[in-house]
Amino acid sequence: MSVRVGIGYDLHRLEAGRKLIVGGIELPFDKGPMGHSDGDVVAHAMVDALLGAAGLGDIGQHFPDTDPKWKGANSLIFLEHTRRLLDEKGFAIEHVDAIVILERPKLGPHFPRMKDVLAKSLGVPPEKIHLKAKTNEGVDAVGRGEAIASHIVATLMKR
Repeated sequence: MSVRVGIGYDLHRLEAGRKLIVGGIELPFDKGPMGHSDGDVVAHAMVDALLGAAGLGDIGQHFPDTDPKWKGANSLIFLEHTRRLLDEKGFAIEHVDAIVILERPKLGPHFPRMKDVLAKSLGVPPEKIHLKAKTNEGVDAVGRGEAIASHIVATLMKR
Protein backbone atom coordinates (compact mmCIF):
# COMPACT_ATOMS: atom_id res chain seq x y z
CA MET A 1 0.00 0.00 0.00
CA SER A 2 1.29 3.45 -0.83
CA VAL A 3 0.45 6.79 0.75
CA ARG A 4 -0.36 9.79 -1.44
CA VAL A 5 -0.74 13.42 -0.28
CA GLY A 6 -2.40 16.32 -2.09
CA ILE A 7 -2.78 20.03 -1.37
CA GLY A 8 -5.80 22.16 -2.24
CA TYR A 9 -6.41 25.88 -2.07
CA ASP A 10 -9.35 28.11 -2.95
CA LEU A 11 -10.31 31.74 -2.47
CA HIS A 12 -13.48 33.64 -3.39
CA ARG A 13 -14.47 37.27 -3.07
CA LEU A 14 -17.40 37.89 -0.75
CA GLU A 15 -20.34 39.89 -2.07
CA ALA A 16 -23.48 41.21 -0.36
CA GLY A 17 -26.66 39.31 -1.07
CA ARG A 18 -25.00 35.95 -1.83
CA LYS A 19 -25.49 32.83 0.31
CA LEU A 20 -22.51 31.92 2.49
CA ILE A 21 -21.90 28.24 1.78
CA VAL A 22 -18.95 26.75 3.69
CA GLY A 23 -18.25 23.06 4.07
CA GLY A 24 -21.51 22.11 2.40
CA ILE A 25 -23.79 24.12 4.68
CA GLU A 26 -25.37 27.56 4.49
CA LEU A 27 -24.42 29.94 7.28
CA PRO A 28 -26.40 33.02 8.28
CA PHE A 29 -24.45 36.03 7.03
CA ASP A 30 -24.98 39.08 4.82
CA LYS A 31 -22.28 38.15 2.28
CA GLY A 32 -21.36 35.05 0.35
CA PRO A 33 -18.73 33.87 -2.12
CA MET A 34 -18.76 34.90 -5.77
CA GLY A 35 -18.28 31.88 -7.94
CA HIS A 36 -19.59 30.00 -10.94
CA SER A 37 -20.98 27.31 -8.62
CA ASP A 38 -22.01 27.95 -5.00
CA GLY A 39 -18.45 29.13 -4.22
CA ASP A 40 -17.85 26.71 -1.33
CA VAL A 41 -14.09 27.19 -0.75
CA VAL A 42 -13.86 24.14 1.51
CA ALA A 43 -15.43 21.77 -1.01
CA HIS A 44 -13.40 23.27 -3.87
CA ALA A 45 -10.05 23.05 -2.05
CA MET A 46 -10.94 19.54 -0.86
CA VAL A 47 -11.64 18.39 -4.41
CA ASP A 48 -8.28 19.78 -5.55
CA ALA A 49 -6.42 18.15 -2.65
CA LEU A 50 -8.03 14.76 -3.31
CA LEU A 51 -7.59 14.91 -7.08
CA GLY A 52 -3.99 16.04 -6.64
CA ALA A 53 -3.17 13.19 -4.28
CA ALA A 54 -4.56 10.72 -6.81
CA GLY A 55 -2.89 12.41 -9.80
CA LEU A 56 -6.29 13.04 -11.40
CA GLY A 57 -6.02 16.70 -12.38
CA ASP A 58 -7.83 19.56 -10.70
CA ILE A 59 -11.32 20.94 -10.17
CA GLY A 60 -11.14 23.12 -13.28
CA GLN A 61 -10.55 20.10 -15.51
CA HIS A 62 -13.52 18.19 -14.11
CA PHE A 63 -15.90 21.14 -13.52
CA PRO A 64 -14.86 24.05 -15.77
CA ASP A 65 -16.36 27.43 -14.94
CA THR A 66 -16.99 27.87 -18.66
CA ASP A 67 -19.61 25.10 -18.60
CA PRO A 68 -23.10 26.51 -17.89
CA LYS A 69 -24.04 23.12 -16.43
CA TRP A 70 -22.10 24.03 -13.25
CA LYS A 71 -23.62 27.54 -12.85
CA GLY A 72 -24.89 27.74 -9.26
CA ALA A 73 -24.12 24.03 -8.66
CA ASN A 74 -23.94 22.59 -5.17
CA SER A 75 -20.24 21.84 -4.64
CA LEU A 76 -21.05 18.66 -2.75
CA ILE A 77 -21.73 17.19 -6.21
CA PHE A 78 -18.04 17.83 -6.98
CA LEU A 79 -16.99 15.93 -3.86
CA GLU A 80 -19.27 13.00 -4.70
CA HIS A 81 -17.84 12.82 -8.24
CA THR A 82 -14.30 12.95 -6.81
CA ARG A 83 -15.11 10.11 -4.42
CA ARG A 84 -16.29 7.97 -7.34
CA LEU A 85 -13.07 8.71 -9.26
CA LEU A 86 -10.97 7.75 -6.23
CA ASP A 87 -12.94 4.52 -5.84
CA GLU A 88 -12.42 3.65 -9.52
CA LYS A 89 -8.66 4.17 -9.17
CA GLY A 90 -8.40 2.17 -5.93
CA PHE A 91 -7.75 5.06 -3.53
CA ALA A 92 -9.10 5.26 0.03
CA ILE A 93 -9.33 8.57 1.89
CA GLU A 94 -7.30 8.34 5.09
CA HIS A 95 -7.49 11.91 6.35
CA VAL A 96 -8.45 15.41 5.22
CA ASP A 97 -7.12 18.40 7.17
CA ALA A 98 -8.70 21.78 6.36
CA ILE A 99 -8.13 25.38 7.33
CA VAL A 100 -10.81 27.96 6.53
CA ILE A 101 -9.72 31.59 6.67
CA LEU A 102 -12.49 34.10 7.28
CA GLU A 103 -12.87 37.10 9.56
CA ARG A 104 -16.51 36.49 10.37
CA PRO A 105 -18.82 34.80 11.08
CA LYS A 106 -17.27 32.40 13.57
CA LEU A 107 -17.11 28.93 12.05
CA GLY A 108 -16.23 26.69 15.01
CA PRO A 109 -19.82 26.15 16.17
CA HIS A 110 -20.72 24.90 12.67
CA PHE A 111 -17.85 22.42 12.31
CA PRO A 112 -19.69 19.31 13.60
CA ARG A 113 -22.44 19.74 10.98
CA MET A 114 -19.90 20.56 8.24
CA LYS A 115 -17.91 17.42 9.07
CA ASP A 116 -21.04 15.28 8.86
CA VAL A 117 -22.08 16.75 5.49
CA LEU A 118 -18.59 16.54 3.98
CA ALA A 119 -18.05 13.01 5.30
CA LYS A 120 -21.33 11.85 3.81
CA SER A 121 -20.39 13.25 0.39
CA LEU A 122 -17.00 11.52 0.57
CA GLY A 123 -18.33 8.25 1.99
CA VAL A 124 -16.02 8.36 5.02
CA PRO A 125 -16.58 8.60 8.78
CA PRO A 126 -16.57 12.21 10.09
CA GLU A 127 -13.46 11.53 12.18
CA LYS A 128 -11.44 11.38 8.93
CA ILE A 129 -12.10 15.09 8.41
CA HIS A 130 -10.51 17.78 10.55
CA LEU A 131 -11.58 21.43 10.30
CA LYS A 132 -9.87 24.53 11.67
CA ALA A 133 -10.78 28.22 11.40
CA LYS A 134 -8.37 31.12 11.23
CA THR A 135 -8.61 34.84 10.63
CA ASN A 136 -6.11 37.06 8.85
CA GLU A 137 -6.27 39.60 11.67
CA GLY A 138 -7.32 42.45 9.42
CA VAL A 139 -4.57 41.86 6.84
CA ASP A 140 -5.31 41.66 3.07
CA ALA A 141 -8.67 41.02 1.36
CA VAL A 142 -9.56 38.14 3.69
CA GLY A 143 -8.66 40.22 6.74
CA ARG A 144 -10.81 43.11 5.52
CA GLY A 145 -13.79 40.75 5.15
CA GLU A 146 -13.71 40.92 1.35
CA ALA A 147 -12.83 37.25 0.75
CA ILE A 148 -12.81 33.72 2.15
CA ALA A 149 -10.04 31.14 1.61
CA SER A 150 -9.28 27.53 2.42
CA HIS A 151 -6.13 25.37 2.46
CA ILE A 152 -6.50 21.60 2.59
CA VAL A 153 -4.19 18.59 2.78
CA ALA A 154 -5.58 15.19 1.88
CA THR A 155 -3.97 11.82 2.55
CA LEU A 156 -4.92 8.79 0.44
CA MET A 157 -3.97 5.14 0.59
CA LYS A 158 -3.73 3.11 -2.62
CA ARG A 159 -5.50 -0.21 -2.14
